[in-house]
Amino acid sequence: MFTEKIKEATLQYHQQTEKILIGKMKSMRSKQDYIDLLAAFYGYFGGLEQQIERYINASNLADYNDRRKTAAIADDIKVLGGDIPQKATGTQLPEIDNYLQAFGALYVIEGSTLGGKIISKMIQQHLHIDNGAGLSFFNSYGGQTEQMWNSFKEILNDVAMTPEDEVIITDAANQTFLKFKNWLEK
Repeated sequence: MFTEKIKEATLQYHQQTEKILIGKMKSMRSKQDYIDLLAAFYGYFGGLEQQIERYINASNLADYNDRRKTAAIADDIKVLGGDIPQKATGTQLPEIDNYLQAFGALYVIEGSTLGGKIISKMIQQHLHIDNGAGLSFFNSYGGQTEQMWNSFKEILNDVAMTPEDEVIITDAANQTFLKFKNWLEK
């Protein structure tokens, strides 16, 4: 299955990006630190979603609107008293010029939901956030996270129809991870 191939082919960039995110999370000491982390996600995912929606929408991915993350991140920032930052643009983002590249980028966004439950619990305990306020992004699908991920993997397997498609999707996913890593380091 393609989703097993892409997982292996993106592992290096995934791990590099994850290492930076874990470092940022471990160093959080205040709600402002958490707001700053959310701002980084908002800026990058916000710009990325604008590019993706040129090629993917509810007409070709029925639950695409449910898969958008930017509004939840903005809500979390506002609830915590932060300001909404600018979105990434241009060379800060991977090249997305077609449907396949958009799915490669969406693979990264969707994969980010998998650790959300653990991350939100850690943040809530560490920063003493009451009633889950400011945690909607990391809790994105709640108890349906695994179901949403499996559904996305099925769709992605169907989208990657040829070995050439697989290469395009995988390259876009790797560039999405790499550009996110660069975005987090700035």
